[in-house]
Amino acid sequence: MVKLTIDLIARGTSGYTKKKRDESMQQYLKRLTHLYLEDRCIDEVGEDLSMCRNLTVLYLYDNQLLKIPILHHNQHLTMLYLQNNDIHKIENLSPLTRLIKLYLGGNCITVIEGLDKLEHLQELHIENQRMPPGEKLLFDPRTLRAISSSLQVLNIAGNNLDSIKDIECLRNLYQLHANDNLLTDMKELAHVIGGMFRLWRLDLMGNPLCHKAKYRDRVIVMAKNLDVLDGKEISETSRRFLHSWHDAREVQKKRREEHLRKGSGEFRDSALLRELPPVKDYPRPPPKIPGYMMPGLPRKQFDEILARTNSNLAEDTTQQTHSASVKTRSGILRSKPSENVAPFSLADKIASAPVGRRRQRQPLTMSFEFGHLDLSRHIQKNDIINST
Repeated sequence: MVKLTIDLIARGTSGYTKKKRDESMQQYLKRLTHLYLEDRCIDEVGEDLSMCRNLTVLYLYDNQLLKIPILHHNQHLTMLYLQNNDIHKIENLSPLTRLIKLYLGGNCITVIEGLDKLEHLQELHIENQRMPPGEKLLFDPRTLRAISSSLQVLNIAGNNLDSIKDIECLRNLYQLHANDNLLTDMKELAHVIGGMFRLWRLDLMGNPLCHKAKYRDRVIVMAKNLDVLDGKEISETSRRFLHSWHDAREVQKKRREEHLRKGSGEFRDSALLRELPPVKDYPRPPPKIPGYMMPGLPRKQFDEILARTNSNLAEDTTQQTHSASVKTRSGILRSKPSENVAPFSLADKIASAPVGRRRQRQPLTMSFEFGHLDLSRHIQKNDIINST
């Protein structure tokens, strides 16, 4: 454990402020403006520091401080460096009304508070706080409102933040470092940084929203005066092109909304008078044809064939007759060839006929049995009619 003493203070000065030979220690400490007390394992700052009345810059980072030291006698401080200590709360800073830069990164702070009196604070660095698992950095609204008009640089990187909505009141920011957090909402980001008209540098690397499509282009459109995004400069050509494209899209969007608004009004007025669009009448598919159909003759055609058969019986007595039975059931004529004659095939007859020449038709002897009649006749091919 190391306590800050006068001897340690004297050794923490630069070579430009050495003690003069005829100068007392009190006079020497009073004219000091910079103290370099970093990495000295200091865990307590006593009353000796109050002797440095004109101190403007104090380096106390990389020590073991458990709290911010009482510095009400050092009201001329403009820069205070307290990174990488074990500080849990922001306190004892109200007397430092001239403070411009405050560095508190790498501590154990969970709430940004206690800065109500720092009306001239321009930079606040509170990145990478060592917090319990599951906790995130919180913001006191009263503190943010108090420093909103003066704060220009805010570093809140690595603090498990899933939202930055609380800092939307900081409209005078020039730089915002919010990398390595848990930000996912692009709409919220657009709402927050869209009101920061002076913002020229923004760091968001390490957040889930960086993996979204067109992330860089969308952020450039959100912040119209942005010059540096995630450490990379934005060219003037890229910015102009993206802003022109965005403006053109907004114009088209407004026109479309206006058109839809007018169209919706017409629809509300005449919705009941409009008819449904006609239903297209598709042609009906043809009926399926069964795989097999028994040949048959209607009754009228059968009577005509029977009449012609009776008139030709006398001429057919010299030819060989063959027995065939024709039975009708339910108006269907069924035939079978005679025993000594090969079955008649219409396809064979047509296939065997030469092209361009008609062969003489050969009669086919068939025997009909209809009721008590037993008739024989020669039936030409044209006399065979298939029922449909």
